[in-house]
Amino acid sequence: MNKKLVALAVAGAFALPLAAEAQTAQVTLYGRANMDLEFVKASGPGASDGSTSTVTRVASNSSRFGLRGTEALGGGLTAFFQVENSVAWDGNPNASGVGSANTIANRETFVGLQGSFGQIWLGRSLSPYDDSTPIWASGPYNYNTGLFNNSSLWANNSNAPQEAIGGYDDRYSNSIRWNSPTWSGFTAEVQVATRENTGHSWAFMPGVFYNNGPIQGALTYSRHNKFRCYSAPSAAGLTTQAPCGSTPFAGVSANDDAVTIAGSYDFGILRLALMYEHLKYETPTGDLKRDMWGISTTIPMGGGLWYIYYGNAGDGKGGASDSESRINSLVHGADSGSQNFEIGYRYDLSKRTSLNAGYVYIKNDERANYTFNVNGYAVRPGGDPQGFVLGIIHNF
Repeated sequence: MNKKLVALAVAGAFALPLAAEAQTAQVTLYGRANMDLEFVKASGPGASDGSTSTVTRVASNSSRFGLRGTEALGGGLTAFFQVENSVAWDGNPNASGVGSANTIANRETFVGLQGSFGQIWLGRSLSPYDDSTPIWASGPYNYNTGLFNNSSLWANNSNAPQEAIGGYDDRYSNSIRWNSPTWSGFTAEVQVATRENTGHSWAFMPGVFYNNGPIQGALTYSRHNKFRCYSAPSAAGLTTQAPCGSTPFAGVSANDDAVTIAGSYDFGILRLALMYEHLKYETPTGDLKRDMWGISTTIPMGGGLWYIYYGNAGDGKGGASDSESRINSLVHGADSGSQNFEIGYRYDLSKRTSLNAGYVYIKNDERANYTFNVNGYAVRPGGDPQGFVLGIIHNF
């Protein structure tokens, strides 16, 4: 749906000034309704309720609507903007019934200029680190969301604000970003984000991408500078982890790093993708590190697309102590790894509407409690969440 929005609500709100501007501007209303019927349970000693009972739920998977527009300024220069909003299509913003869904501008929202230099914009958006996921994750299957979101393990399960838990798959407010033109299939992206009123917290996120014929590749990096802080040790020697505040912290301000390498090749009969990730976090007792790798394939068949994925997150390692070092789902020491298996099929009813079905299983080691990144299901260490999905996706 691409048309000039001059009349109705827009014109009624802004009348003649906006009507005049719309003569040279294009504004598009767009969105996605992505809904699943899910049957979810956990098994193993860390099952959330100590049983294997199945929870049946209807879930909205990163559904949204937004406005985006452009205006030709002349001389090869174009202005553009986007305002994107989450929509809880199931009527329930999160598991507790409250939250930020149905909130204006809580997704990718920015304004910028485009020219021979590429694009530069200011606002809020996912980072270049996240832009690697369409290469290796479930993007071709169901837009990499719902139980099939591959950030269950990758990026340390960013199911909350990244400054609080050390995750990397999140939107960054207060960002400035540059996207380069394409040079022989190569593009570069650089994003810098600050946390307002802190004075010392920032993120630096560059990436290099390649897209030429059947080959795609990416090398992305993310640095969180003083996003997380630890309190001074207590009498018992314990510390408390929290986002860094606006004043100097009495304890340790942590610097965290992440690197992802991904590549894919489309053979026609199937598309094969590989990825590797390395995470490193600072803690008061030493570095906490983790390696992960994954492999996926998408196979066109019968008017739709099969998707199969396997991811393996290793144990937490480095000089950090076992007793104190937990950052979100990442734990230091033996028996702290996890494996993620996904298989699904999407059937396209049209270019905009699809049906899908699939199964997701996360096998946690004894001390790990990774769970679904979108529509999470709480488990204690050693619990193994799994879910069967029936869904419909409509883009407009």
